Amino acid sequence: MATERPAPVRITDLVAPEYPDEIAAAFDMVTPLADVLDWSPDAILRQAAAETGLDDFGDDLHVEPLGVLAAAMIGEGELSTLGRLSNHGTLVAHAKQKLLAVDLLKRHPEIHEIEIRRPVVIAGQGRTGTTHLHNLMSSDPSFRTMPYWESLEPVPPLAEQGVNHGTDFRADPRYQRCAETLAGLNGALPYFKRMHDMYPEHVHEEIALLAIVHGGMAPETMAVMPTWRDWYLASDQVPYYAFMKTMLQIMTFLGRGTEREADRWLLKSPQHVERLGDLITVFPDATVVCTHRDPVAVAKSMSTMLTYTSRMSRDPAKLVDVGRYWIDRMAIMFRSMADDRHLVPADQSTDVLFHEFMADDIATVEGIYALADHPFDASTRGAMDAYMADHPRGVHGSVTYHIEEDFGVDTEALAADLAFYVDRFGVRVEASR
Repeated sequence: MATERPAPVRITDLVAPEYPDEIAAAFDMVTPLADVLDWSPDAILRQAAAETGLDDFGDDLHVEPLGVLAAAMIGEGELSTLGRLSNHGTLVAHAKQKLLAVDLLKRHPEIHEIEIRRPVVIAGQGRTGTTHLHNLMSSDPSFRTMPYWESLEPVPPLAEQGVNHGTDFRADPRYQRCAETLAGLNGALPYFKRMHDMYPEHVHEEIALLAIVHGGMAPETMAVMPTWRDWYLASDQVPYYAFMKTMLQIMTFLGRGTEREADRWLLKSPQHVERLGDLITVFPDATVVCTHRDPVAVAKSMSTMLTYTSRMSRDPAKLVDVGRYWIDRMAIMFRSMADDRHLVPADQSTDVLFHEFMADDIATVEGIYALADHPFDASTRGAMDAYMADHPRGVHGSVTYHIEEDFGVDTEALAADLAFYVDRFGVRVEASR
């Protein structure tokens, strides 16, 4: 019997949030802590060293972007007190991961010899079907993927290293910490599940690995920072992709002998759409799956979701700017995909149109497997069927999008501006525009 889905909802307080009493109290409670934070890069790195007991960051890849990012975050980010506390903590956590990674590599230099062969990489903006595609393919145990709990702490703290939890990944303390964090997130953002359901085992994006050295576009999801955006867009991201590859080697090493034994990686990130050249430089044998959808539908959905998730970290009086920022930002990404699609060899890539994928998702996956020369058999199909049975799409309901009223965006003008993308890839214009 089909699962009855909750009715769609409109987030009526999207740009003027009405916080529950306990959330409003939390803003006041953490103000003294937020006010004394030291945002200097040296202070952030010192705190990470003190918390790990390590002091060797290896190379200085992280230094320049951290300087730009920390200054932009506190100078331009319009952060709430909770946002200042959480974002500062994230920067420290990334520095801790760099320290832990360097330490592990020194103790196990053989990690550098691990080959990351022929990864399959999904490159598509959010809301283009990438999550469903990623989830389907990650249900196949012959691919190595990164669950959300692992993405937050890919290298365990020193005190937790050397413990093999085997198939009982829930026994890993990192899993428990992630579950606690998500419980708080879902309590504070009750509609988030309707847009992007997150749980500890949920397969996650390698953008989290790039963020360890402040590469990639992940920092843009933490705050609106034009200075940071401009630095990122002008930067050479090949060294950051190379670092990401090193992290995949580390995670392959740490995963051997556990339920994460497979070593052919399945990757996915929206960032890749504007970094196809960097991606293929570092992963020259990758199979790249480019997903496409009506760009107006994507802009409406993504700008709404990112505005909603910013309500805890941004000054509520400035929330409308988040939606406007991301509508403009996604236009840059659409243009990059259109201009740079040719950088990936035709025999290593495919284009997936959202309406065709939604019409027959398994057929789409079979085509990707054939291109990637990856076996697809009855057990593969069974794993995907089981995943869909356990995770029916839309089970939490959906939200409606109103960027005209919420952000003052003229959708007809937006459609005209993005028509080049529709023409370039033949996506279907959606009636919900």
